[in-house]
Amino acid sequence: MKASYHKYILKFKQPSGTSRGVMTTKETWFIQLKKDGKIGIGECGILRGLSIDDRPDYENKLKWVCENINLGLDKLVGELIELPSIQFGVEMAFRSLESNTPFLLYPSAFTKGFDNIPINGLVWMGDEAFMRKQVKEKIAAGFDCIKLKIGAIDFQTELSILKSIRKEFSINDIELRVDANGAFSPYEALERLKRLSDYQLHSIEQPIKPKQYEAMAKLCELTPLPIALDEELIGVFKIKDKQSILETIKPQYIILKPSLVGGFQESQEWIGLAENQNIKWWITSALESNIGLNAIAQWTYTLKNILPQGLGTGSLFVNNFDSPLRVKNGTLHYDLTQHWNFNL
Repeated sequence: MKASYHKYILKFKQPSGTSRGVMTTKETWFIQLKKDGKIGIGECGILRGLSIDDRPDYENKLKWVCENINLGLDKLVGELIELPSIQFGVEMAFRSLESNTPFLLYPSAFTKGFDNIPINGLVWMGDEAFMRKQVKEKIAAGFDCIKLKIGAIDFQTELSILKSIRKEFSINDIELRVDANGAFSPYEALERLKRLSDYQLHSIEQPIKPKQYEAMAKLCELTPLPIALDEELIGVFKIKDKQSILETIKPQYIILKPSLVGGFQESQEWIGLAENQNIKWWITSALESNIGLNAIAQWTYTLKNILPQGLGTGSLFVNNFDSPLRVKNGTLHYDLTQHWNFNL
């Protein structure tokens, strides 16, 4: 078996803002395997500034993987425990190699075009006019679940946007989620959650920064609005630590990004622990290209989770790879009339 790695820079169609800043490009890496005339492709979807494996030796680790690819999947994944995005890329590449085609990792009714995955429409941060414009576009596109990034502009303005949505669309029409990306301080968070709850939101992701376990546990106990942990799961490698976080904080939801937590096996471990504590969950992409998004979507469909998933990011980039993934009426489809075009 031979392995190689390649860097690729995804370019956003328009600047995309979160409380951590505005993004115009997104770096990603691909691992390509070749064996007996077959090809396997995996994406290492690092998010600079967020991924725990945003390290100076990242490329050296990719080189080491390719030089030691014959160690096999289990051994490599074990060696990469603190490099979750590479862990995910390796797991994806091996599964791709074993498939009949590089892009069919989990055959199902979804990949045959018979079924779809409900997803949320994503509204990025920006000024009020820009955010309102996005909301209208998502509703017009048929989404009945919308997630708004909050925490970067004036909080009162964000509340007015939510109020205007609720004035026109009831909770039965549109499910609203918000994602603060840790923007609130522990001292103001509960009061802000109370004000947000006036608009009958489904949930809020990561209201305060991670690793503030006592403060987050208190919030989850007192909140009038269900809380979903996101960044809180990053960099937690041992099963006993995962269990401890869930038992201590007792969130209403957790959100799993395979590129940030170590791939499908690690995500399954989180799911098992959460379900044992009656904690609900959903899956979200982490701004991967259509290569990684395809793998995540196919795997997610097999989990049979009825909640809207966070898998609508494929259309964000001007130089994404052509794929059968299509968003229609608030769902992700696999359009078999469309073909892959993967050229680095």
